[in-house]
Amino acid sequence: MASKLPRLRCLHSSPIIHPPTAHPISSRSFATEAPEHNPPIRRPPTTFRDRLNTGPSFTEFVSSPPSAEFSTPLSANDPPLTDPPTSEETLRTALVGPANRKRQITRLPTWLQTPIPTSPNYKRIKSDLRGLNLHTVCEEARCPNINDCWGGSDKSAATATIMLMGDTCTRGCRFCSVKTSRAPPPLDPHEPEHTAEALKRWGLGYVVLTSVDRDDLADGGARHFAETIRKIKHKAPGMLVEALTGDYAGDLDMVDLVAGSGLDVYAHNVETVEALTPMVRDRRATFRQSLRVLERAKGAREGMITKTSVMLGLGETEEQIWDMLRELRKINADIVTFGQYMQPTKRHMPVHTYVTPSVFETWRQRALDMGFLYCASGPLVRSSYKAGEAFIENVIKKRKAGRDVSTMQQPGGIDTKSIVQNA
Repeated sequence: MASKLPRLRCLHSSPIIHPPTAHPISSRSFATEAPEHNPPIRRPPTTFRDRLNTGPSFTEFVSSPPSAEFSTPLSANDPPLTDPPTSEETLRTALVGPANRKRQITRLPTWLQTPIPTSPNYKRIKSDLRGLNLHTVCEEARCPNINDCWGGSDKSAATATIMLMGDTCTRGCRFCSVKTSRAPPPLDPHEPEHTAEALKRWGLGYVVLTSVDRDDLADGGARHFAETIRKIKHKAPGMLVEALTGDYAGDLDMVDLVAGSGLDVYAHNVETVEALTPMVRDRRATFRQSLRVLERAKGAREGMITKTSVMLGLGETEEQIWDMLRELRKINADIVTFGQYMQPTKRHMPVHTYVTPSVFETWRQRALDMGFLYCASGPLVRSSYKAGEAFIENVIKKRKAGRDVSTMQQPGGIDTKSIVQNA
């Protein structure tokens, strides 16, 4: 009974009256009083990556008047580079994005559009590469010429640039789409043999070998590169080999090692003008270091042909290109190529400008006038260019046969008589 008392007391007790709660009296606003605004929403600060991916707008380098630097020739004989574009060279724009957030983009110029590779020969070469666990820079760097180089009428007419030492690089250049890592997988000890076997099977007359940078290795992979060249020369003595190497972190002894392995052309790319090198290439690569590599390779063997390649469209000026060409001639570089930089992905450097074919032709003529043995220049030209390889192959064969190469015709009908005398 005692346990039920609290409940009975609760049922029959009078209700508890709570005192009224005081509420603040709101003041009445006047009709003309401005309504209270919500505080503005603060956007997060722009990250470095956002600024990196947001390149210059189309109007910044088309609508603006040309600078005196490009509109005035450097000498009386030099044509200006700012001729009005032809109808085929006119850039097209388009508006993309949601209706309330449209933005203008520049369409890929017609001279840079290439067909999708579908030829049977392309598929056969790709199958051979995968079967031997080989990599090519054509695929890793997303080269636009892969259909032209791999799609010949037969394998002997096709060319492919073999990339040694795996598909992962230890450097991170802002223009390159090759995978990067501080600790790539170890080298494949069977790669030199597999590479030589594949090239012998194809029966090529000219082959280009390149590699990723391997700063994690004591020799930078130079011994692996040299062993591959020796294997190729053993299995196919008549095959001409071009080696496109890195800078081996400035170790010139490794340059001597590769240059003395039996190759025919030593290539190393400066990539861009000296002023843009820190922004374009990995911080471990410098313009002067690349010049030292090319100069050392030139002196490694009598008759060695040295070659380098440059991308245009990164924001370089005409005077900077002239300075670069002068520096290359000082070290007696034989071959230079010019090609259009194309942004591989949104994470890479944006294209500053699309250089027209007529400007590429102008730089080709200027390079030849400066004494270069050969110059391939065009929007789709890359380090390993098929037409250039054919010309270099003929030069090397005629040199070995002791024949005069001064009457050879370059692709495009350029007479090399006055050019090769200094080569």
